[in-house]
Amino acid sequence: MTKMEAKRERNRSAILLAAREVFRSEGYIGAGMDDIARRAGMTKQTVYRYFDSKEALFQASLEVRRADGGNGFLDALSLEDTREALTRFAEGFLEVHMSEDHLASVRLLLSEGPTAPEMTRAYFAVGPRRTEACLAEFLGARLGLDDTEYGVRLLLGGLLSLRMHVLVGLIPTPTPAERAAHARRIVDIFLQPKS
Repeated sequence: MTKMEAKRERNRSAILLAAREVFRSEGYIGAGMDDIARRAGMTKQTVYRYFDSKEALFQASLEVRRADGGNGFLDALSLEDTREALTRFAEGFLEVHMSEDHLASVRLLLSEGPTAPEMTRAYFAVGPRRTEACLAEFLGARLGLDDTEYGVRLLLGGLLSLRMHVLVGLIPTPTPAERAAHARRIVDIFLQPKS
């Protein structure tokens, strides 16, 4: 890597870190490119050289979070034993989707998504579509489901059935042991033999 490439990578990382902090503290709508540039220690023009819009910057910040450990649960689907693969997927999926960082993103989507549809587009471009596609392929190949789209909805809906209660404060965030137990129960129900 040349010095120039290294500098570009440092600038990009600084912008993404600043953006994440500003989006978290100010929300998507309240976050300004001026604020992000100031927090990154750069000019707004420099920020725009790396990201041409707030939407692109928001999406890139989500992609970094995913790359830092957000979708490792998909690797579990390659395990040979179907029950173990689905259980490990479910446990990893819940670990990510019940984390405080992820819950904060969902709260932001719920509060600002209707006003800022570009934020919702960016969010769904990063994670859910890839997860749903991988899971649909698994359910079709391993379980022979014809309607994999509906199977994905049922499985993920069951796994996330606790999330709304957590988001509105009805229950505390489940512990790792509670998440694992919930994941196993959902997988057990999903894999019950059909009569």
